[in-house]
Amino acid sequence: MQNLTRIATRRWWFLMPIVFITYSLAYLDRANYGFAAASGMAQDLHITPGLSSLLGALFFLGYFFFQVPGAIYAEKRSVKKLIFVSLVAWGILASLTGMVDSAYWLIAIRFMLGVVEAVVMPAMLVYLCHWFTKAERSRANTFLILGNPVTMLWMSVVSGYLIQHFSWRWMFIAEGAPALIWAFFWWRLADEKPADAKWLRDDQREALEEAMAADQVGIKPVKNYAQAFRSGKVILLSVQYFCWSIGVYGFVLWLPSILKHGTQMNMVEAGWLASVPYLAAALAMLAVSWGSDKLQQRKAFVWPPLLLGAVAFYGSYALGTEHFWWSYSLLVLAGACMYAPYGPFFAIVPEILPANVAGGAMALINSMGALGSFGGSWLVGYLNSTTGNPGASYLLMSAALLISAILTLLLRPSGTDKAVRPPVTRHRHAAAHH
Repeated sequence: MQNLTRIATRRWWFLMPIVFITYSLAYLDRANYGFAAASGMAQDLHITPGLSSLLGALFFLGYFFFQVPGAIYAEKRSVKKLIFVSLVAWGILASLTGMVDSAYWLIAIRFMLGVVEAVVMPAMLVYLCHWFTKAERSRANTFLILGNPVTMLWMSVVSGYLIQHFSWRWMFIAEGAPALIWAFFWWRLADEKPADAKWLRDDQREALEEAMAADQVGIKPVKNYAQAFRSGKVILLSVQYFCWSIGVYGFVLWLPSILKHGTQMNMVEAGWLASVPYLAAALAMLAVSWGSDKLQQRKAFVWPPLLLGAVAFYGSYALGTEHFWWSYSLLVLAGACMYAPYGPFFAIVPEILPANVAGGAMALINSMGALGSFGGSWLVGYLNSTTGNPGASYLLMSAALLISAILTLLLRPSGTDKAVRPPVTRHRHAAAHH
């Protein structure tokens, strides 16, 4: 028992920084486009408002097509090799974005960036399933996905300064290089599974693998991916995540433009204001994931924040542009609420499907989220440019989050909202859950 407690502590301190940094770098290189779009890139490359919306969204089209193949490779072969190649490829593509001289090159690079980053999220979720038990998984997922709002927090400020003092080109180059460097740290530090970890003793590896195997007890067997993909719960979660992602990525990509338009501020000021919702989001994610693992409830920690986010977006719409600071406060609330449920949401699938298909199912759900992200980022950009204000965008994001909250409520609780501790003897495995 004491042995397993030490393993649990070492896993959190050794693995989570590696996972967090890797996903943070992926998020950095997909989200900084919004800052370039708000700071002169369109004029330099002769990009129309309609094409700018499409370019912002094009990343997610490449992202959509390669989610499931990436997850299958990670599950059947190697997370470690897949992430290494992806890090090198996206670091090169992200830096090349700062060197393009026409919109046509930008179209190709944005699409390919989506392709190589598509594998990151499903591969990382598979990776965490190799190392963390059900009772820990909401928190583990949250530390992974915290790379999203935490990156947005510092990237909003750094990107604003880089653009203000250098140019949007140097922003892309400077923010693409770290992925290339980190690829070699990842290769050196990341162990595929507990059996590969030289920092654990033989008895510790064995105890951890037994605890992970015990997690699979009581989960109904699923023969193959086709059967998993036809599951009513997987289909419902896919549609739910599609709607949720419309709100998230409409917000992420176009928040700098919305803020800059709101009070005619410069990019440094817009960067500071754009960072605040992500600080609130990081705190909300930690609180929600802790509560979800503590009470072993998932659904009850997903739909309420989404509903509150829908209300906040509608409030921003109702206030209009003449009440900028009140509207901005509601945007901070909406941002926090959209991010808060990620940990418990991605803990649902491994609790309703066995390990042989869970990664593929999570990838399918995430790929539908990518399709929603494509729709959200394109539609929000389009509505902002055609209407001249963000009011219609707020309505769109509010409606999308409302539908997402309703769909979460429709998810049958069996297998997700029951206690999920595996039916094993307490004295042997209890410590693995703390």
